[in-house]
Amino acid sequence: MSEAGREREGGLVPFLPSALAEAVAADWVLEFSCCCLCRYFVEECEAEFRRWRDVAHAVSNGFSKVTTHQKKMVYLCQLLIRIAEGKRLECHFENNTTISPLESALSFWTLLEREESKLNTLHEEIRRLIQIQVVAVYMEKGYYKEAAEVLERLFTDSESHKPLRMKLAAIVKSKDPYVPLLQSFSYSLLLSKVKSYVKLFLKENRTNFLLQAATKQVESEGGEVRVLQNKTLNVKEERENNLEAKQRPAEELRSTTDWLTGDISSRVRPPSKKGCRTSSVQRLKDLKNVEERGDDLPCSRRRQPWTYEEDKKLKSGVREFGVGNWTKILIHGDFNNRTSVLLKDRWRTLCKIK
Repeated sequence: MSEAGREREGGLVPFLPSALAEAVAADWVLEFSCCCLCRYFVEECEAEFRRWRDVAHAVSNGFSKVTTHQKKMVYLCQLLIRIAEGKRLECHFENNTTISPLESALSFWTLLEREESKLNTLHEEIRRLIQIQVVAVYMEKGYYKEAAEVLERLFTDSESHKPLRMKLAAIVKSKDPYVPLLQSFSYSLLLSKVKSYVKLFLKENRTNFLLQAATKQVESEGGEVRVLQNKTLNVKEERENNLEAKQRPAEELRSTTDWLTGDISSRVRPPSKKGCRTSSVQRLKDLKNVEERGDDLPCSRRRQPWTYEEDKKLKSGVREFGVGNWTKILIHGDFNNRTSVLLKDRWRTLCKIK
């Protein structure tokens, strides 16, 4: 312990990091929170996105001065937070309550573009989609006066803006939110394009100090760690899985895009404490025990019917680790007295059912 941490006047003086050390640590936290926020935006994980949204928002607001290195991360976090709430007109991010979430998002997209070394087609597409959807969302809600006002704010008198401005003005005047133009430049297309941009950002920022340090720490203790993978979940497959879950109450089924389009009427049921996972080391020991005494298990256990939750975990494990890696899937999943052989057989059965 340093002299600053030794006893002084009968008590211990707490360790006080220097301003420089605090700035470096805050930068690591910003980088990590931005990485997590981007990942869960792409994967459409509502609960995790909202959790890291609060972290990223608090961290980015905590900087008295944002460095050049931090600007892009701060702007991207603020953009995603606003895009996620894009259809909630009652949600305000600016002091001016007439500014919708998407109009606010457009301002951060402009700041992001300034940080880019070179603008490409994707940047232009996202800008155009945000502009169109700012107007479209007002029209969908029946606020045609506000749609006309925001159209005047967003589009200047420049020649490049004139064709699109005239088309949108005619649409607002017709009061028809379902015209082909708005359908072609839909909100779902905007989300898709933003996800493409986020994936590129994650690819360029693979190095993450906190994650690397955490990985080394866990590995040094003999455990295993899952490295954050920038993978997009197959939304279509998730919907098909939901259709298979006939025994689940209808109110628990939730579209993977509802949270992004502003539908907050339902809430995801919190996970049961019963499903808490044990450590990977203990799971590995349990796996060996199950494999060794597999033939000695009672017949009723060996033939225990597969539940929907087990099928879902098996499919998730195959997506993450690949077909054939049954041991890894078994270690990282919560299966009831299953073996890697049983997982393989069940997967073959599921493939036949499909």
